[in-house]
Parts: sequence; structure tokens; C-alpha cells
Amino acid sequence: MATKSMPIVALTDMSDGQEGDLFVLMTSKEELKTRDGKTYYKVGFRDAGREVNFPIWGDSAWAVDCRDAWKPGAFFKVRAVYRDSKYGPQLDIRKIRPASDADAADGFDPNMLLPRSRFDAEEMFDELRALAERHIENAELRDLVCDILSDNKDALLGLPAATRNHHAFVGGWLEHVLSVTRTCVFLAEKYDEQYPDMQPPLNTSLVVAGGILHDVGKLRELEQDVQGASYTSEGSLIGHILQGRDIVREAAAGRDMDTETLLRLEHIIVSHQRLPEWGSPKPPMTPEALIVHYADDLDAKYEMMQAILSDDASDGPLTSRKNVLYQHVFRGQKK
Repeated sequence: MATKSMPIVALTDMSDGQEGDLFVLMTSKEELKTRDGKTYYKVGFRDAGREVNFPIWGDSAWAVDCRDAWKPGAFFKVRAVYRDSKYGPQLDIRKIRPASDADAADGFDPNMLLPRSRFDAEEMFDELRALAERHIENAELRDLVCDILSDNKDALLGLPAATRNHHAFVGGWLEHVLSVTRTCVFLAEKYDEQYPDMQPPLNTSLVVAGGILHDVGKLRELEQDVQGASYTSEGSLIGHILQGRDIVREAAAGRDMDTETLLRLEHIIVSHQRLPEWGSPKPPMTPEALIVHYADDLDAKYEMMQAILSDDASDGPLTSRKNVLYQHVFRGQKK
């Protein structure tokens, strides 16, 4: 008897008790022991908008396949019932096999299973470049920034801003950097007007250039993979701050740039995380670096807070403290 077909659904859209065929990415597999010493596996599957983690018990029909054939980073076509349990969302698997190119006819696209920015990457890139052209008055500095963007456009269109914590999704680098740069433009114009007699005067061109390039070292720190991004060897051993300075220095070589302008730009990059334990060898020591640091920190923290409010499943007016900020977030009192 032929197997009855099921509708193709997105894991993101499934509700409690719903059954369907879906495409998922396996994100994790951990071998564990029960209290009486029996082996089981905790597995994770996701699509662009939801991740589920649940056990495959040792007496499950899928235990052997899970042990021998299921590999994190692989794509699968699954027939399953979605469950909202007290332990979180889970899948009750009925059928499972590796996804193949032939599944494209049913809508399988590996790129669509990764979390991604809500905003169009090309549009974000174009706006970021437009901000550079509009607000960086120093021609040599403007050319440097625009050339770095253009030379790395293909990579920047999909680059996450991190492996976790904030903007850790396809297009996350552009979403974060564009937001930071918008804030830098606003703050630079505000403080330039508020303190017209400051000496030396605030350099708006440097603030905007620093906002755009503060995380450019992520190009060498991170590499995209089927699970989003992971650290390169250079990223683990050196980090994005020093590599960002390297990228700027390499791009500036042979250009007729003012040496102090380049020094101040390098300082913005190396100081933008402010503290040694966050990766910066120096704190912000110029007004321009101070603005970029706080614009960057605010944008990262705000994205973390909205994610906590979106994802926390606990009851009551306060979220759990088990989150990236290690603190409660107040939702509001129930009406």
C-alpha cells in the first residue's frame, strides 16, 4: 500500500498536535546516560524560525539510526507530530531520511533553514554604502571605507555578526553594523552641534567610518557553515578586533591618507569593546571611539533583550535569569 502523502509544513509554523512532512537541519547530537546508566541521545533540529531539542531514548525505533547515521549539520526530511510539552517543543518522529536535491521540487532549500535577518541584505548593503558616501566628508577615508565594503560585498551579504548571543543569523553583520552606523550618524551630529567649541572638534567622518568598520574583522574571525557560523583558527587565536585593524591597514597601504586619521580609525576598531575581558586592548580614548563603543554596545544589548522577551517561556512578570544577559527582564504585570 502506498504511503499516504502529508502536506509540507515549516517547523516554525507547526502547532501542538500537528502532523506533517518538514525539512530540518540537525543542529546537535549529545550522548547521555539515564540515572540507571542507559544510553540515550539529546538531538536538536531547526529551521529558520524554530529549534527543537528532545531525547531519542535507547529503546526508540530510531536509536540505532540516531547513533550511526544522524550527523549534526545534515539536512533531513521528517514526518513528525509537533508537541508543546512541559520540557519545551519536541518532535514525535514517524519517518526520517536525509534530504536530497530531488526534494527541491517540494521546496527544500538549505539556505531557508537557517535563521536570517528580517531585512533584505542587498538593501542593507546599499544603505550602508550610502551612509558612507553621504556622511564621510574626508575623501580618502570615504574611498577606503567604500572600497572595503565593495571588495567584500559577497561575504558581507550573508555574514552573521556572531556565532551566538546577538545577530547570530544570516545577514546579521549587516543588520547590526547598519543599525550601529545609523546611531553613530545621529550621535555625531548631536554632539557636534552641542559642543561646537570642542578642540579638536568632533570628527564626524571618523565616527561614521568607525561605525561601519568596527566589526570588519568578523570577515576573518568567522566562517559560514550549515549551522550559521563558526570560528576560524585565526578567529580563535587572534579575534576580530586585531584582524579588523589588519584589514584596514592592508586596505590603506599605498593610499595618500593622513597618518593621524588612520591612527584614530585604528583606535576606534581596537577599542570598540572597551574592556580587555571583552577583547579590547585599549579603552576608548577619543570622542569618536566613545560614540562608536556605546552605539555598538547598545545595539548588541538591545537585540539580546528583545530575544529574551521573545523566547523566554517562563510565567510571571519577570523572565528567567538564565539568558545571555544573566538578568531578569520585566515583561509587565498581567492585566
